[in-house]
Amino acid sequence: MSFTRKPKVLGAYKNGNYDVIILEDGTKIRQTEADEFIPSFAENCDVKITDKCDIGCPFCYEGCTSTGKHAQFDESLNNFINSLHPYTELALNGNDLDCPGLENFLTVLKIKKVLPNITVHSKQLIDNVVKLRDWQKKRLIYGVGISVHPDYLPKILAMTQVNELKNCVFHTIAGVTTPEIYEYLADHQQKVLVLGYKDLGRGVNFKTSHEEEVEGNRQWLKDNIKNLWPRNAVLSFDNLALEQLDIQSLLTPEEWERFYMGDDGSFTFYIDLVKRTFSKNSLCHTRFPMEDKTVDEMFQFIRDYYKEPNK
Repeated sequence: MSFTRKPKVLGAYKNGNYDVIILEDGTKIRQTEADEFIPSFAENCDVKITDKCDIGCPFCYEGCTSTGKHAQFDESLNNFINSLHPYTELALNGNDLDCPGLENFLTVLKIKKVLPNITVHSKQLIDNVVKLRDWQKKRLIYGVGISVHPDYLPKILAMTQVNELKNCVFHTIAGVTTPEIYEYLADHQQKVLVLGYKDLGRGVNFKTSHEEEVEGNRQWLKDNIKNLWPRNAVLSFDNLALEQLDIQSLLTPEEWERFYMGDDGSFTFYIDLVKRTFSKNSLCHTRFPMEDKTVDEMFQFIRDYYKEPNK
């Protein structure tokens, strides 16, 4: 006889007309007696904290460079920080973890019961695995996203310290990540997030010069999702990947209703703490100044803006 330990509840709260439960393994459960979920505030914010990265990926949609700027974690962010609701999830883009004030920022978030996850490049993970493990032990961060790079992947999976991290998810890009990498991750039963390809920043020129390669990788993934699904511990998709790979066609209406977490801007939105702007998602060219707005004011602004026709 074997027993499987159920994941603990990290937080539970009411948002609008529904209840939310967040488990320690990252699972989110929404419950309502209404016909639809209508939130009063954002459940999640996708937050960029730096434009600095020395990897130089040719398809980087943010155009990060080794001379890019970090977010300034100073008093000018008080309205943003103080208005965060308990158990709000923050997806932090942290490709360079040397941001001054970052650990203090995470400490403040912990006090406010905010749940930050952080994404790092494969090389950054190797260089900072001890720091990330320490942050997890202190409950300063929860999940760790790993932007996959094939040169570093075997070493990462072999590192004991990486295996000690909790809730690691390998981030891949539809059209960039090769079939060999998807097969390798599936053979090692990893948690994988597939991101859609973004025609922004350096991604525009990369797709133009590698169009056949990008389309070939994406088509292979689309054709092999059903094969990969049961072999990975988790296989998930952002909204752009759902669209590009037509995931809805692979699910029954009941499955889609159960698993789809909503359109961008409905429950979540994007904040660029470097440039101090916000938008519906990181793909949007239309961005608005944060100024001294609270999180709720930014979220409501996005919802109102996209209610208008042709937005």
